[in-house]
Amino acid sequence: MLAVCLVALATGAAGDSVKIGEFIPVAPPQPAPAAAFTDAAGKPARLKDFLGRPTIINLWATWCAPCLKEMPSLDRLLSALHGTLRIAAIAEDHGGAKVVAPFVARHNLIGLTIYLDPEQAVAEAFKVRGLPTSIVLDAKGRVVGEVEGAADWTAPRMLSVLQPLLDGAAAIRRAAAD
Repeated sequence: MLAVCLVALATGAAGDSVKIGEFIPVAPPQPAPAAAFTDAAGKPARLKDFLGRPTIINLWATWCAPCLKEMPSLDRLLSALHGTLRIAAIAEDHGGAKVVAPFVARHNLIGLTIYLDPEQAVAEAFKVRGLPTSIVLDAKGRVVGEVEGAADWTAPRMLSVLQPLLDGAAAIRRAAAD
């Protein structure tokens, strides 16, 4: 059961500290694990549904204060990149839609696409240590990095990390169109 915000992990034992909010690259890129979840209406979804565009898989929960702090930044990033990037905000709440839907409405999180994972299958598949955690996938669906803890996704440093993924995805789309 995943019930820890990453603030607690950051103050853990020496050598097990987390670089809260920093991009940690995965090299070489690794295949994303298989994991099933649903969209907000209960329709099944899978990670491979996001092939074709770089995607940020953001794992969060309604009870997680750092998650709520990060969400406006994700929303601004999504708006700024005009469809070149997907963000899948996957709620890890055990209560599913009955807990998440009112929370999303109350906090006006209308720009983000919300998914549900009450069984925490995605968090388990990625071996997530706490929330929020974001996994960055390239256009081919491979894991290229992760961020543990709340991040400022529109900060110049983060944008510089994402830009090569966006450029690579554009090149893939151009090649497919030829």
